[in-house]
Amino acid sequence: MRRILLLLFIGFALSLTSCRNDFEFERSTGGLEFSKDTVYLDTVFTNIGSSTYTLKVYNRSDKDIKIPSIRLGEGEASKYRLMVDGIPGKVFNDVELLAKDSMFVFIETTINYQDYANNTTTFLYNDKIFFDTGANEQKVELVTLVQDAIFIKPDRPLPTDAKELLTINGMASDILGHKLQTPDELHWTNAKPYVIYGYAQVPNGSTLNIDPGTRVHFHADSGIIVDNNGTLKINGLPSADADLLENEVIFEGDRLEPGFENAPGQWGTILVMSGNANTIRHLTLKNAAVGIIVQRVEPEAPTLPRLDISDSQIYNCSNVGLLGRGAVINGDNLVMNNAGESALACTFGGLYRFRHCTFANYSNNFNQRPVVVTDFLRTETATYVSAVDVRFDNCILYGSSNYGIYFQKESGDDVTFKTVLNHCLIKFSDFSNQYAGNAFYKFDASTETDPVFYRQCIRANNSTVHNPKFFDPGNNDLRIAKDDAAPGGAENAADNAVAAQIPLDLANQSRLIPADIGAYESQVAPED
Repeated sequence: MRRILLLLFIGFALSLTSCRNDFEFERSTGGLEFSKDTVYLDTVFTNIGSSTYTLKVYNRSDKDIKIPSIRLGEGEASKYRLMVDGIPGKVFNDVELLAKDSMFVFIETTINYQDYANNTTTFLYNDKIFFDTGANEQKVELVTLVQDAIFIKPDRPLPTDAKELLTINGMASDILGHKLQTPDELHWTNAKPYVIYGYAQVPNGSTLNIDPGTRVHFHADSGIIVDNNGTLKINGLPSADADLLENEVIFEGDRLEPGFENAPGQWGTILVMSGNANTIRHLTLKNAAVGIIVQRVEPEAPTLPRLDISDSQIYNCSNVGLLGRGAVINGDNLVMNNAGESALACTFGGLYRFRHCTFANYSNNFNQRPVVVTDFLRTETATYVSAVDVRFDNCILYGSSNYGIYFQKESGDDVTFKTVLNHCLIKFSDFSNQYAGNAFYKFDASTETDPVFYRQCIRANNSTVHNPKFFDPGNNDLRIAKDDAAPGGAENAADNAVAAQIPLDLANQSRLIPADIGAYESQVAPED
């Protein structure tokens, strides 16, 4: 008898609970609140899915409500996709929301530009999310900028040697690529942005020309490879606007949301293996794993790869900004900052010349440095050494760490190690005296017989003395401030004979005589 009564009691309780669900949720009559009135999904490329965006819906009332309908304005034809309370779709009926509670609506989109061809390279796509609350229907606007683009996608595996070079830098070796062959593929213009999947390969005997104002977006594990007899020509020009948006060539990732604007490591690298006349002018490169690698096809190959780069910026690389491995690199008016290991790395020897460059590093990684110079390349099977010949004229080597430059020598005395720093500002705060007596850091007594010759250089032995007064190094603004009351170490400190050879700074402003060191002439800092 007790069991029967217990079962009856449980059944009665369950029936009350089910009835409560039916009667306690009232039909919503409005009054919903939203985290946003309009959801902007930022710019998306044609046929490339967006990130997921979030809308939060609040029931501020004391009543449990049932929203009769949540739907996209264009219904099933809409290019947006929703997920409401964990359920995907475009139309939702009788959505329950408890009193004083909230729920998430997740929003995504994929749009084919050709479906809305309007003879422009971009257009706005709009829709609305309607919350049916009877006479007080509420809505949230959805807005997306859609951009047409030229896609270069992989169709074959990369050559083995290229894989090995990339693997050395910690990148995946199973990467696909596409060999650029047709005239259109080997001439990139500013008519539409380019989106690169895998590695675009410049084959032997071919030249990739990139016009002023071209925008190139790289997907994860993507980049450009210049074969040992290919040629790269990036032909940016000075821009009239201060943000260098007019004629500057820009390389960056394909994630266009604000949260990815300065996120390191979004794509692979530009790998130059060619000894031809590779040139880069007015390029801004950011958010790669290694910005540019200039390296021989094989460690013992007789031909050194070559790159002449000027008036360019490299930022936010997870490993290295510009990496030379047994290379010939000439650089003028360069700015590099925020790299996980070093902004510039001259490794495995080679011949390097830099004039009026600013090598900074303000990344948060432990033991990062602005500049590294070594004479070796270590692989899994062997260590190779090569002669070093590096020269810096009128350059700044400065960052948030204690050391602006780091040297490492693995070879014997029979291999030349020669570095000259002429009229440079170098941060070197050796508080623990670990480099005391080291021949590479004899700032005050260097001679031309030493492995490093410091000629009229300024040493910043802490963060206040001879600080170059960068405008905003955390945000990659490495312009230096003019302070007539207390000139900084970078002002009026250049070798003027060198400065006369590069009469314009990175901002296309005339260099004064006496000139400032670094890539920029000093100017009055903007007010906070």
